[in-house]
Amino acid sequence: MRDEFILARIPHRPPFLWLDRVLEISGETIRAEKVVPEDLELFQGHYPGYPLMPGVLLCEAVFQAGALLIGELVRQDPAVKEAAAPSVPVLTRILGAKFKREVRPGDTLEISATLVERLGPAWLLKGKVRVGGKVAVQVEFACAQKGA
Repeated sequence: MRDEFILARIPHRPPFLWLDRVLEISGETIRAEKVVPEDLELFQGHYPGYPLMPGVLLCEAVFQAGALLIGELVRQDPAVKEAAAPSVPVLTRILGAKFKREVRPGDTLEISATLVERLGPAWLLKGKVRVGGKVAVQVEFACAQKGA
């Protein structure tokens, strides 16, 4: 699923869109992908001579995948859709993040997010970013639906 699918479902836009395409939405899990551009301007300052993708932006990729998943779950469930529409998932809490390996320019991020629990307007999720099949970041977080 290309970027049109993503742009139709979440409010994020370049240069702050951290998903290139959705690979799969299955049940309560989404898998997406992002190629880290080698010429990304932020690498000029993070860090010159040894460019690293900031961990907070890796987490943001997971959060965006989670927002996309919530949007799809709302679209698929008429009862949830009635209670939630119109709304946008907004990050409300980061329960924990673990940074396990560096991400460099040109790496392909394999992003996943899974719904853990839904409590009224709150959605609890967990997600990961993998590079080359190895976990770079794992994070647990919560979102709430806010009026659009």
